[in-house]
Amino acid sequence: MIFGDSGTTTAHRSTPRAPASAHWLRDARTARALSLATLAWLGVESALGIAAGLAAHSVALIGWGMFSLVEAVASLIVVWRFTGSRTCSADAEVRAGRAVAISFWMLAPYLALHVLYDLWAGHAARPSVFGAVVTAVSLVVMPFLGVAKRRLGARLGSAATSGEGTQNLLCASQAAGVLAGIALNGLGFRWADPVMATLLAAVAVHEGRKAWRGHVCHH
Repeated sequence: MIFGDSGTTTAHRSTPRAPASAHWLRDARTARALSLATLAWLGVESALGIAAGLAAHSVALIGWGMFSLVEAVASLIVVWRFTGSRTCSADAEVRAGRAVAISFWMLAPYLALHVLYDLWAGHAARPSVFGAVVTAVSLVVMPFLGVAKRRLGARLGSAATSGEGTQNLLCASQAAGVLAGIALNGLGFRWADPVMATLLAAVAVHEGRKAWRGHVCHH
């Protein structure tokens, strides 16, 4: 089991690494607040991205919208990790980091199977102005959240927080890729959409492995 209760009734009782400083606790509260704000944003982003992808029959757009749902799971995990007695718990950090890794891996099989099905069925994505607008907004917003969380993750020693920040940066990178795919698809390059979706799957697997190992990016 990755998640348990707050650690007061299980055999794996949560124990702090060391007394937390006021500055560390302030960073932990900031990480939690950013994750809550991201959670709300991603709910809107995911719904719009999936709707645009279904309308245009774009695997990359649908995959990007699904990735937003995966990001929302990571945000929820970080909120869980920095709530109550888990805030100073080393055990909670390990569980949260591994849960974030699993959230990365949730996306890859869906994307791979969707690409294979569309290639087999001969489907081709159509240009989508709506999809372009939605991804452009994400391209502007997500880098700010991603950089802030990675810096917080480095200061907190939290792979879960850093992993969530990485997912936000990946979302921005994917938004740029999807925008490029929409443009190329409009020019007749039908391979662009499945190629982009396949790349997203590969990136998700790679980042999931890093999160599972507890990799924290330092700045």
